[in-house]
Amino acid sequence: MFSTKITDIFFDLDHTLWDFDVNSELAFEIILKKDHPTIEISDFIEKYAPINQACWKLYQYDKITHAELRYNRLKHTFDALEYFVSDGQIESIAHDYIQLLPENNRLFDGTIEVLEYLEKKYTLHIITNGFAEVQCRKINNSNIGGFFKTITNSEMAGVKKPNPIIFEYALNQAQANRENSVMIGDCLEADVQGALDAGLDAIFFNDKKIKVEQNIKQVTHLLELKKYL
Repeated sequence: MFSTKITDIFFDLDHTLWDFDVNSELAFEIILKKDHPTIEISDFIEKYAPINQACWKLYQYDKITHAELRYNRLKHTFDALEYFVSDGQIESIAHDYIQLLPENNRLFDGTIEVLEYLEKKYTLHIITNGFAEVQCRKINNSNIGGFFKTITNSEMAGVKKPNPIIFEYALNQAQANRENSVMIGDCLEADVQGALDAGLDAIFFNDKKIKVEQNIKQVTHLLELKKYL
């Protein structure tokens, strides 16, 4: 279990509570049907998903800018599909995608149930690397904002997970003690190791059931959090 009493729980948002993959595919399906109907959505997502993940990793460590992230993940995907799009078209798709993404708000199975269970015993918070405006719309549109006392994003903190500064910022916002706090997220590097390095405990949301070498707390379904909390 936990070595100390937990009072505050910090959640990641995308891929942990908010089902990014499903919602992202729904947004792209609308865009492609309207502007690029010859592209199969399944082919697009097959190329886009790993490219987006690689771009986010670079962005996480400040190796590319926000603008480069938005451009590169689309440009590299269309290149991989051998489908020509102009820079103007990429900018238009990027804009439409950010507008549409928070309109589809599929949550992971068990999200509402587990938040209702946890809020009775703990103070809940969010720490996200996502863009502030978009993340706020996701939280509000999916009707989960009322569960959280504080929401910390990387733009507010000036750094991204796993940088310990964002965890320090979130703890200060929450008026919480690190030894009484736990971080729950889907990324071993950003969420779990980042939190552990910052002095918080951590639980890995391992819905993909990947093999994990180190001995860490983990769940494959959100309702399994009841085992720990």
